[in-house]
Amino acid sequence: MTPISDDSPRASRGPRRSRLRLAAITLSAALLGAGAPTAYAALTDDARPTTTRTAAPPQKTAEGRPYIETSLLFGTARPNGGPPVTDKEFHAFVDAYVTPRFPAGLTVQDGYGQYRDSHGTIERERSYELILLYPTSQARPNGPKIEQIRAAYMKRFGQESVARIDDSARVDF
Repeated sequence: MTPISDDSPRASRGPRRSRLRLAAITLSAALLGAGAPTAYAALTDDARPTTTRTAAPPQKTAEGRPYIETSLLFGTARPNGGPPVTDKEFHAFVDAYVTPRFPAGLTVQDGYGQYRDSHGTIERERSYELILLYPTSQARPNGPKIEQIRAAYMKRFGQESVARIDDSARVDF
């Protein structure tokens, strides 16, 4: 191995390259350290900042109380090729099965969607989205009621499924 003299080009690059590498590592560590409190703050259950190191003003906690928003997606095409579920039939179903279980209120929106049925065919159909809002404390007793609604619709109208989406929300009336 041939030693490198102090006046060779490789010798002059060595310390400079080391200083640049050290500066890059130091900068990376500083950036990672500064970002960590922000990342952990985003994972907390409430909206209040968990650190006071930032200059940004504290964010206000969302208004309202904690609720569950459940959306049920009802298709109207019948897999057996029969006539689609009519508005009159759907609203009669809501009156008979949903309103008695959720008398405090609900929302129905018209929609149009598609899905792949159990035979692999893409089905396009008019649909309904039914939205229920209830306090998180009512999630356990409302779960079976929602499942009864889904099962009743599938049986009554020959549907393969009724989609259910549950999400957390903050609600203020």
